[in-house]
Amino acid sequence: MNFALAMNKSISPLFPYKILLGSQSPRRAFLMKESGFECAIKTIDVDESYPSHLEDHEIAGFIAGKKAVAYREMLGESRLGLVADTIVSLNGKILEKPKDRSEAVKMLSSMSDTKHLVYTGVCIFDRDNIVEFTGKSEVYFLPLSAAEIDFYIDQYKPFDKAGSYGIQEWIGYTKIAKIHGSYSNIMGLPMELVYQALFDFIDK
Repeated sequence: MNFALAMNKSISPLFPYKILLGSQSPRRAFLMKESGFECAIKTIDVDESYPSHLEDHEIAGFIAGKKAVAYREMLGESRLGLVADTIVSLNGKILEKPKDRSEAVKMLSSMSDTKHLVYTGVCIFDRDNIVEFTGKSEVYFLPLSAAEIDFYIDQYKPFDKAGSYGIQEWIGYTKIAKIHGSYSNIMGLPMELVYQALFDFIDK
């Protein structure tokens, strides 16, 4: 997706606050911008490890909480901040960002013709409070041939994406049979939840 082609309208008349978006993901920045929010983007390295006893649906929220603590000191002129983490789970196994091409091939092969889950944990915070919630989506892949997997990895290089794919790219257009839940959650932010949560947060 060419993010530069997107046209957005600011919702500042509805939400007159600038948000610190703590993220290295261009997809999260795109989703926030297209939803009309004004954001200042900051990036820092945060330890994304998590305890081994956590269930798959708990991990993204746990990591987002760590990010919120790390980014809280950077609020500056922004009234509030937002951070997120996305994980892909296949039969309870976490598929993180692939380390190399062979790992990406292995991940995509394992998801061929089956269902996986995408969880995005989100934290909204100010200097005094943190609110955390998690979006969930079910994604059903059609069969992926070895040639299709090779084509996708070679052309799109999905090494910065959990599960080795981006739903907004070729593979999402052609090889996903259906989804249950939020589409934007699979991209990196469940915007229908984020939108309402931001307004709820400032109304507290």
